Amino acid sequence: MSDDKPIIVSVGGSLIVPGEIDTSFLTNLKNLIIKELERGKRFVIITGGGRTARNYQQAAHAVTPLTVEDLDWLGIHSTRLNAHLVRAIFYEHAHPEIFTHPDEVPGDKDLVVAAGFRPGSSTDLRAVQIAGNLGAHQVINLSNIDYAYTKDPNKFDDAEPIHETDWESFRKLLPVDWDPGLSAPFDPIAAREAQQLELEVVIMNGNKLEEFDKYLSGQEFIGTVVR
Repeated sequence: MSDDKPIIVSVGGSLIVPGEIDTSFLTNLKNLIIKELERGKRFVIITGGGRTARNYQQAAHAVTPLTVEDLDWLGIHSTRLNAHLVRAIFYEHAHPEIFTHPDEVPGDKDLVVAAGFRPGSSTDLRAVQIAGNLGAHQVINLSNIDYAYTKDPNKFDDAEPIHETDWESFRKLLPVDWDPGLSAPFDPIAAREAQQLELEVVIMNGNKLEEFDKYLSGQEFIGTVVR
């Protein structure tokens, strides 16, 4: 992280709105990012939809059958609402526009906030595309898990945490396709593109932002590195 390329940070919606809006998480994120901005680092933050998206999708489904595209749009608009919230808390530091098209994200700003673009893909993929467009080398995926695992740890007792792996091995653990309700540590389409771009993707627990701080400082941290 010695060059001046921005660091792409994908913030899971489950961190922003795990149930109610988590102002403690947002405060800690703001403090950390501002500290790093003052040290000369630059960031693009892209927000997921998380619980907000699922609440809208489940409510709509309870009333009437929905197309996959409509489910996707509910998720996309949820990412945009979360992005506006994040942009608002960084109003003194962030570029005033929220970007949805990955090709339009500027690479010369200190802090930019982005959100979902159109149906058919996740914010994981948009984060990877933004990194590719800007020549960035790292995508940090902040979610609510410490590591990616060899299996779903909620279903399998023998699931093992992955500390470091390569893209070929990691992609074998992911589904082949992506859908709006997918629960996986990383979007499989995003993983394919990240491998092609030779990106480093770090999956870590956003509820433990001290680990993100360690990563940014070049220290050992809790999380999964895929490269």
